[in-house]
Order: sequence, then structure tokens, then C-alpha cells
Amino acid sequence: MNNTTCQRVSFDFTSRFLPPVFILVFIVGLVANGWGLKSLLHNWKKLGDINVFVLNVGLTDILYLLTLPFLMVYYFKDSTWIFGDAFCKITRFCFNLNLYGSIGFLTCISVYRYLAIVHPMRVRGRLTVIHPVAISVMVWLLVSVQSLPDMFYTKTFRNKPGKCYDTTHKKYVEDYLKYSFGWTLTGFCLPFLITLGCYGHLIFILCRKNTTDKVLKKRCLRLLLILIVLFSVCYIPYHVLRNLNLWSRVLLEQKKCREWSNGVYIAHQISRGLVCLNSALNPLVYLHGNEDITAQLTQLLQRARQMFRRPPPTDSGSVPMNQITDEV
Repeated sequence: MNNTTCQRVSFDFTSRFLPPVFILVFIVGLVANGWGLKSLLHNWKKLGDINVFVLNVGLTDILYLLTLPFLMVYYFKDSTWIFGDAFCKITRFCFNLNLYGSIGFLTCISVYRYLAIVHPMRVRGRLTVIHPVAISVMVWLLVSVQSLPDMFYTKTFRNKPGKCYDTTHKKYVEDYLKYSFGWTLTGFCLPFLITLGCYGHLIFILCRKNTTDKVLKKRCLRLLLILIVLFSVCYIPYHVLRNLNLWSRVLLEQKKCREWSNGVYIAHQISRGLVCLNSALNPLVYLHGNEDITAQLTQLLQRARQMFRRPPPTDSGSVPMNQITDEV
């Protein structure tokens, strides 16, 4: 299909799909991160050096969650941004800090787990608490440097008042595609390969050694499962579909229409909803080290059930007899 008139893209899908997702992530994310950070502080010594990275994952989540109410207002007002150009860029910047900061710190956790289990003698005494702090500062700096160019692209446009683009206006989309592709390679693909390599070798070593502590093996497998869920559900679809959608927009600007353009746009919006779920799923990383998590969840559910089942206090002397008879 190559016509001068292109099929209309369903832009209204975004305003219907994203607000409910943002509400869900905001509520679940705040509760989960609050509970997770409390658990982290309680098990600070048990987690070891990775607790610094885990704490930073929580900070990136909270930073992004605080911007969600403004995005809810934006989409509830039919994609009309009322908070100004500067705050639009800050909101998008916080999203990028959360996304690539989470990926960066999860990669650090994977490397530290790998070194502690596969090469314990080599790193014993060499890694102190100063090292994860210094590495965390470097991760924040690298993620900020990678995300900073995004703020120089147009996020609002005077000919279309009220818009707050998550990428940029169609006038600059071809240049943004090149930036996005490089950003994906350095901010996502490289950390993903490092994480994959660390856990691939780690699981191989754990399965080979029968003497390995079963509790340690269980923790590593649990963390690996969490990372698989995060990458396969949140990170991989978003990066693939973001670049594919940008390419589709470039083709549309060149009047090279494709039948799949509308489908790619809708899939990209779904991936935007999935990627923000990482703020609600990341707390699983610092809850996985808590061996009593199942017991705590069961206890909380029992308390909630008792609260809902508990009858309200009544004064039996003031209830009329006919009302009691009717209720029986």
C-alpha cells in the first residue's frame, strides 16, 4: 500500500486505555513500594551490598509515581496538557529516569549476585559499601546523560496547544528515531545482555553444584523469574514497539503508507501501559529476599477479612422487637 492518502490512526485509543492503567499503577505502586521499602529497611543486613541498588530502584519508582496524577489529568482532559512546556519535559524525563534507572540498577544487582556466588573468594574483602554507593551515583549520571537529549526535542507544539508528546512532534520524528535507536542499544540492549549472561552462567553453576545452599538457590531462581517477567512484559515490548512506531511515523511523513501502521500504534500504546507497570512490579525485587513474605501476605489477608466480617457494634436495648423478628 503506497498512497498519498493514508489510513487514519486511532489516536483516541490512548485516552481510553492509559488512564485506567495509570490509576492502577499509582495505587498499587505506592502501596507496594511503601511496603517494599519497609521490608528493605527491616532486612537491610540480610540483603548485603545489593540493598543500596534495591533502594535506588525504589527511589526511581517513587519519582515516576509522583508524576502519574498529572498524566491522568492530561488524558482525562482529552490529551490537553495544562501544566506548561517545562513541566511536560520534566514529567517525561522522570519516566525515562525510572525506566532506564530501573534497568541499570537491576543489572547491577545481577552482576553483584553473580560475583558473590560464582566468584566469592575473588570479591571477598574487596567490595565494600562504598562501591555500590559509587556505582549507584554513576548509574544515575549515565541515565541522566542518556535521557537529557530527549528534553531538547519538542514536547509541546504551538500549532497544537495542549499536547505533551512522549517522543516528539512529527516534524522531528526522523531525527528522533535515530536517537531512540541508539538509546535502545545503550540503555536497554547492553544491560539486558549483561543480565542475561550473569544469570545464565549463575543458574548453570547452581545446577551443577549439589553442595549449593538450597535457600540461596531458591532466592536466585526467584529473582531470575522476577527479572524474566519484568523484561518480557515491561521492557522488551516497549523498546521494540517504540522504535517500530517511530519508523511507521517516518514512513507516514514520507507518504509511504502501511496497512500495519494503525496496529503498530495501538500495540505501542499498550506497551506504554505495560512498561509503567514496572513501578508496581519492581518491589518484588526487594520483597524476594524476605522468606516470611507468604506468611505476611496471609496475615494481611486474614486481618482484612476479619475487618470486613466484623459486625458493627449495636445497643441491644434500643432495638425494637419487631425489627429483631423481621431480621430472624
